[in-house]
Amino acid sequence: MPLCSSCGRESAEEFAFCPYCGAPFAEAPVPREQRKTVTVLFCDVTGSTELGEKLDPEALRALLARYFERMKVIVERHGGTVEKFIGDAVMAVFGVPVLHEDDALRAVRVAVEMRDAFPELGVQGRIGVTTGEVVTGTEERLATGDAVNVAARLEQAAQAGEVLIGEETLRLVRDAVVVEEGQLLELKGKAKPVAAYQLVSASGEAGFARRLDAPMVGRDREQRLLAGASERVVSERSCHLFTILGPAGVGKSRLTAEFLASLEDATLVRGRCLPYGEGITYWPVVEVLKQLPPADLDGAASAALEGLLSDESVAATSGEIAWAFRKHLEAVASDRPLVCVFDDIHWGEETFLDLVEHVADLSRDAPILLLCMARPELLDRRTGWGGGKVNATTVLLEPLGSAETEILIERLADLDPQLRARIRDAAEGNPLFIEEMVALAEESGDGDVTVPPTIQALLAARLDQLDVSERGVLERGAVEGRLFHRGAVQALAPEELGVSDRLTALVRKELVRPDKPQLPGEDAFRFRHLLIRDAAYDALPKATRADLHERFATWLEEHGADLVELDEILGYHLEQAATYRMELGAADEKLASRASERLATAGRRALNRSDMPAAAHLFERAEGLLLAENSLRLRLLPELGRALIQWGEWNRAAEVLTQAEDGGRERDLPEVVADARVALCFIRLHTDPHTSHDEVQPELDEAIRTFEELQDDAGLARAVSLSGMVTFWRGQCEEAIPQLERAALHARTAGDWAQEMEALRILSMAALYGPTPASVAIERVEEITGRTQGGPALEVATLRARAELEATQGRFDVARELLDEARGLAEDFGLTMLLAAGVDRSAGEIELLAGDPVAAERVLRPACATLERMGDWGHFTSVVVYLADALLLQGRGDEAAPMVEVGRRWAIDDDVDAQVGLHRVAARLAARAGDLEEAQGLADEAVARAGQTDFLHLAGDAYSDLAEVLELAGKKDEARDALEQALALYERKGNLVMTERTRARLERLV
Repeated sequence: MPLCSSCGRESAEEFAFCPYCGAPFAEAPVPREQRKTVTVLFCDVTGSTELGEKLDPEALRALLARYFERMKVIVERHGGTVEKFIGDAVMAVFGVPVLHEDDALRAVRVAVEMRDAFPELGVQGRIGVTTGEVVTGTEERLATGDAVNVAARLEQAAQAGEVLIGEETLRLVRDAVVVEEGQLLELKGKAKPVAAYQLVSASGEAGFARRLDAPMVGRDREQRLLAGASERVVSERSCHLFTILGPAGVGKSRLTAEFLASLEDATLVRGRCLPYGEGITYWPVVEVLKQLPPADLDGAASAALEGLLSDESVAATSGEIAWAFRKHLEAVASDRPLVCVFDDIHWGEETFLDLVEHVADLSRDAPILLLCMARPELLDRRTGWGGGKVNATTVLLEPLGSAETEILIERLADLDPQLRARIRDAAEGNPLFIEEMVALAEESGDGDVTVPPTIQALLAARLDQLDVSERGVLERGAVEGRLFHRGAVQALAPEELGVSDRLTALVRKELVRPDKPQLPGEDAFRFRHLLIRDAAYDALPKATRADLHERFATWLEEHGADLVELDEILGYHLEQAATYRMELGAADEKLASRASERLATAGRRALNRSDMPAAAHLFERAEGLLLAENSLRLRLLPELGRALIQWGEWNRAAEVLTQAEDGGRERDLPEVVADARVALCFIRLHTDPHTSHDEVQPELDEAIRTFEELQDDAGLARAVSLSGMVTFWRGQCEEAIPQLERAALHARTAGDWAQEMEALRILSMAALYGPTPASVAIERVEEITGRTQGGPALEVATLRARAELEATQGRFDVARELLDEARGLAEDFGLTMLLAAGVDRSAGEIELLAGDPVAAERVLRPACATLERMGDWGHFTSVVVYLADALLLQGRGDEAAPMVEVGRRWAIDDDVDAQVGLHRVAARLAARAGDLEEAQGLADEAVARAGQTDFLHLAGDAYSDLAEVLELAGKKDEARDALEQALALYERKGNLVMTERTRARLERLV
């Protein structure tokens, strides 16, 4: 039986066109399983038991037969499908076999008609309607899914004569219905209450109306073309056919409204083609005739048009009607210009389209502008529409550009920049999509951007009108992504012999466009809109998606060897296949392991380029695919933990690493235990004030022994590197350097580029803080940078070290430029910890050295706030010292004091950098408060601790602050001795700025 691709109804084989809507027939496709968002309606008779008592069985059967027949007629008149009769209930589905963008509106119209028919049939009934995703095309039933159950439950919850609709349906019909205030219902089988609304009435042509008050942007060219056509119509007294083509929401109606508003002396009439219904062939013509003023027509013309306007059947032929309609337009236009607007003519029947072209071709000596709006699919039916006519113009509205989209969003709502950017990217220049997303974002108030159901319905309906083969090609392309290759589609649809022809047809239909291929020897295509891709993909059943993703990964392994991100792409497609099979209860551990290995490889590559957010995300996905007891998963957890540490996610990192350590012990995996323990030591040193460097060293030594026994160079690199860091943090740079060199060597042997960079990063810090003179240290840092190809984390560290060293030479502008570069890298790669604890700390130190404590505070305060929020107390305790310095120099010791107390509470006892700094600023605070004895004790402690290190600048600062305390105590000789010690240390480091400043202080004391 032929199946209408427009309304979905079957008819006798002898008809070439659908007798219901006039569209040409296509052979019924073989049913195939699909996921669809449909609207489900349940209608049931109430009081059937009482009817059974009152009526004779035969009378009851006849009454129910009339009821079922009437309900079936109502459903099918609106393009719905009766799934089945259950007892006294009718179940109808809207969107099967063919989706329409207004399925929800059709369903509520049906519900109103059914409710109104109950009294006439002599029954009482209740109705429930909801919208949701179902699976269709199965042999058992039309639709399977939760939406079916919810619709049935809503019907059972309704009272006699009531229609209850769900929230999902209301969103799709909001501008065409009147409902009572919503209520939350406890429905059987539903874990959470379900929102329901009692339907009062349904009216209006559209379920969601466009915002014609929204500003129009970016259509200057089209406006000029329209204005030019209108001027020619008037000046030449001729007829012009102007067609505006474009997908739903691109702005056809808005452009038309703007043009019509500019008209001053013209008669305006308009008609709209309907997507379904009885007598729709001439519906737009009848609408126009009712708006036209009377005209003096001859008898034949009047008779033809009167037949259209009466309830009687039309006796005139289609040719006579077209001639009569043209004569009426010409008569009206003889007095003043006439603009006749026809909207949605892609839904118009062939006879109507013939009528429009008849008027355009034959009208003479009458200023008539035929302004038509249509979607691109009009050209599938009428390839020659407007072609060859000198009095015809067709324009295709393209999406708005990025700048125009920004303007429209700004004019619609005041949104934060990030939300505005997300809407801009998701809407891709479609004004309707922008309006709906802005409205949904404002309504939800959560700053999220989701695809409104109105848009989903538009796109899904458009795709459902496609030929089955075209739809199949589009869906296979959607599996690859927004951009896809012809070879991939062919591999996923080997039975399709005309892939190239199908793709060409999809290009003509404005669904895809040719694009630059990413693979050699291939043709590439890109979906015109990402949401089209999503709609095509979402229609695929999960089992089909799993199969196609796995097959695509196999194809890509053969054809994508040159892709830089091959592991990440393959990992994604294998992950999708494994996840869908898991969701369907058919888990495939082998497939999951393949996906995990690819994602983990991609994660290591991201780690090497210091892209910590990406690395953490990839490792999380990799381990999430594997069973808890899988040894591969346990080996991945330390890698995930280290990425989270670098990203600044300390708590999550600790949880992951603890899992790894516990699991490694249970499964007897000593390398996993040792790896996790090393990373946990790093976390404890930064977050637990009760941990000391001396305490973790035995644990690191044990891990080093484990990795030596296993001859694990990668593990050795990490353990020895942290041991070198601990030595460095104790203030022993010269002792730390050989450890760090050893760590770098093991890392290079293991091919662990990221760990080599980490060891070299700390080496650059040793050059900055240790006894190496500044001029030599600059050369050493440059040598470290040139030793390997580098990476963001290492580059940030070397830029920071060079900046501080340059600042000691008085070259502050150079120092600031270097730090700006470091900051940009840290921000781009998500190096949160290095940004706050390294770059911002150095920026504060440099501004203090330059004598600008206000600028120092400006950068140090947010850095401390970030570290405090992260719980990174190890770095906080060092950075807060310089914020306290900045505040003290501004005379704001009262603000500095509580910060210093927080630092002292969290500082590890043998963290020399933090302890020396906190003691010296605490000494200055005490001295300024008048407690000189306490102050000198604290300053002496700072000097004593600094003396245990080879951090020359740190020791110099300790002596410098001791001198300040002694001078306040009136002990000028002792103060001079302390300054001379500081001067010697600054000179030894080659710190020219502090050397000069300290000499000046000495001269003042003398």
